[in-house]
Amino acid sequence: MTHTVNQLERFKTPLEAARFNMIEQQIRTWEVLDPEVLALLDKVPREQFVAESQVGLAFADVELPIGEGQTMLSPKLEGRILQAVAVKNTDKILVVGTGSGYLTALLAMQAKEVHGVEIYPELSNIAQYRLQAQNIHNVTLHVDDAAAGYAASAPYDVIVFTGSLPLRPVAAEKMLNVGGRLFAVVGDYPIMQATITERVAEDAYRHEVIFETCLPPLENAPQVNQFKF
Repeated sequence: MTHTVNQLERFKTPLEAARFNMIEQQIRTWEVLDPEVLALLDKVPREQFVAESQVGLAFADVELPIGEGQTMLSPKLEGRILQAVAVKNTDKILVVGTGSGYLTALLAMQAKEVHGVEIYPELSNIAQYRLQAQNIHNVTLHVDDAAAGYAASAPYDVIVFTGSLPLRPVAAEKMLNVGGRLFAVVGDYPIMQATITERVAEDAYRHEVIFETCLPPLENAPQVNQFKF
């Protein structure tokens, strides 16, 4: 991609140039075109949500390791998730798998309230520190197993699972308000589908496959029953 002189003049640091290239060359080309989402990705400093040794890779099209055997989602997937769940400023959100805290921060910038649940205490502590450093104060973090959802703070307007699930998260779907949206990557490697479920009425849901991708599995995700004879 050729940048104009005016575009290049905006870059005061290599990180700013890398952020611009991430948005233009990775995220836009993966069909993320919502201007509010793109502006948000430009605003929230992704490099502040990675280890100091990883800052040079903060904008790369990779899943960065964050400890405890977990990884940070790739930038293009984070962009697709934000676009798919279409957050409103009145929304209450559940993030299952707080991880680095970056996606939680992005969602919090658009929402009224966010609850992030992480099974690993150390990751939750690091995410809390990073969110506070960015003056993001509408997030409550919990250390717990939310593989089936998190009923303690339900209901929600948006639920995002950051690890893949072999089965549709039916229990979590029931924690949505009417009009609520749930993002989950469902399936087993190598065939997984990113899905959006919308609760359209008290007892009715609409399910949509929005793209194909692969994600590491969520810890303790409910498994398909294996019958033995």
